Amino acid sequence: MTQPASGPIVALTDVFKDYPLGHTVVSAVRGVSMRVERGEFMAIAGPSGSGKTTLLNLIGCVDTATRGRVEVDGKDTGTLGEAGLTQLRLERLGFIFQSFNLIAVLDVFQNIEFPLLLQKRLSKAERAERVRAIVDKVGLTQQLGQRPAELSGGQRQRVAIARALVSHPALVLADEPTANLDSETGTRIIDLMRELNQSEGTTFIFSTHDPKIMTHADRLVQIKDGRVVEPAA
Repeated sequence: MTQPASGPIVALTDVFKDYPLGHTVVSAVRGVSMRVERGEFMAIAGPSGSGKTTLLNLIGCVDTATRGRVEVDGKDTGTLGEAGLTQLRLERLGFIFQSFNLIAVLDVFQNIEFPLLLQKRLSKAERAERVRAIVDKVGLTQQLGQRPAELSGGQRQRVAIARALVSHPALVLADEPTANLDSETGTRIIDLMRELNQSEGTTFIFSTHDPKIMTHADRLVQIKDGRVVEPAA
C-alpha cells in the first residue's frame, strides 16, 4: 500500500493551462498558486468558465499543465509517466462528477466495487466487506441490487460518493456535486461528505456554485478568468 507523504496534499505553483482554439490560444488557468492541507474541506468557487473544472482536472491528473508545477500527495505530476499518473489516480484519488458517471449495466454493488477491481489488491471477500461498509455509511443497503436507472438523483449521487470513497483515497475531488440535486437532497449530500471528512480525515476539494457548500467549507478560494481572486492560503 502506498504510504502517505508529508506536507500539503496539493501544491500548485504558477500553474497555467492553455488550449488551442483555431488560430488562437485560450488560457483556462492563468498563474494559479495554492496549497491544500491534508484533511481540508475546501471549495473552489467562481462563475461558469472561470477555470474551476480545469483546476480539478489538473489536480486529479486527468489533464496536464501547460507550465507550472502541480504536486499531489508529495509527487510532482509533471514528472510522472502515464503509468505513474494512473497509479496515483487509482490509489490516492477519488472523483465525484456532477453527471454521476455510473455504469448503467452494473448494479449499485458492482458500481461501487469497480475501483477495487481496478486496484487488484483485495480478495473478493475483502472487496465485499469494503463495499458493504461504505454502502451502510451512505444509506443504500436496500438498493445494492438496483441499477442506476432505478435510483433517484440523490441515490445515484450517494453511489458516486461511495464509489469515490471505497478505496480509502487521500483526496476526493468533487465537481459541482450538488448541481443536479434538489435543495434538500443536496444538503444531505453535503452533510454526508462533511461527516466522512471529519471521521476519515479525507481531504475534499469542490468546484461549486452552491452557497451551501461554500458555507460548509473550511476555506473558500474564488477564481475568475482563470486567476485566483481571493487569497488561496
